Amino acid sequence: MTQPIIGIAGNQLLTAEAAFHGNQVTYTPQGFVDAVQQVGGLPFVLPIGAPETAAAYIQRVDKLILAGGQDVSPQFYHEEPRPKIGETNAQRDRFELALIAAAINQQKPIFAVCRGMQLLNVALGGSLYQDLSEYSGWQVKHEQAPTQPKFATHNITISEDALFASIFAQTCRVNSYHHQAIKDLGTNLAVAAHSDDGIVEAIQDPARRLLGVQWHPELSFPFDEKEQALFAYAVNEL
Repeated sequence: MTQPIIGIAGNQLLTAEAAFHGNQVTYTPQGFVDAVQQVGGLPFVLPIGAPETAAAYIQRVDKLILAGGQDVSPQFYHEEPRPKIGETNAQRDRFELALIAAAINQQKPIFAVCRGMQLLNVALGGSLYQDLSEYSGWQVKHEQAPTQPKFATHNITISEDALFASIFAQTCRVNSYHHQAIKDLGTNLAVAAHSDDGIVEAIQDPARRLLGVQWHPELSFPFDEKEQALFAYAVNEL
């Protein structure tokens, strides 16, 4: 059986080690690599590059994973940055927006995590709360640090028609590391899960095989069977 080739959109990090003389490192969290390999996929890290190269990258993979990281720059949903926004990287945003467009155009599935879910929403015309303090109904702690990510800390409720509804109980707990959230949904996206305070915790578009989750299954899959099953679904069935 041919292994599905999973493109994981990479990030850049300026190393702190003096020996690297300020060189940048292209990386993705190891959890994505381990999880994809564990469920039978072949992971490829896609380095940030020129948007016009995105289509060629997507041609060479079967599915795309969008990982977490910096805040999405509000310029891409037509807002100015507000005081509580965190670090942004417009170069990364532009490249990943091009990857999303290419994947949809080539009918390749997308599995998006945390920032990745937020960017997928923005790519399809949606918007974000730049900080949860902008959301009047905020009651749940969505940034669980210093609690370790292997521990699930807050409840989510899964929609009956969620693509992963057969994997998760209707109500379950997930880990949580975000201070931004979806405000307005993008075109043809549906809410697949939400937290007790109404924050969108998963989105989907079954027709285009798009799935996004707000939590971090790549950090908890070694300890949580449902997160292992989620990766198996994303890699082999989505």
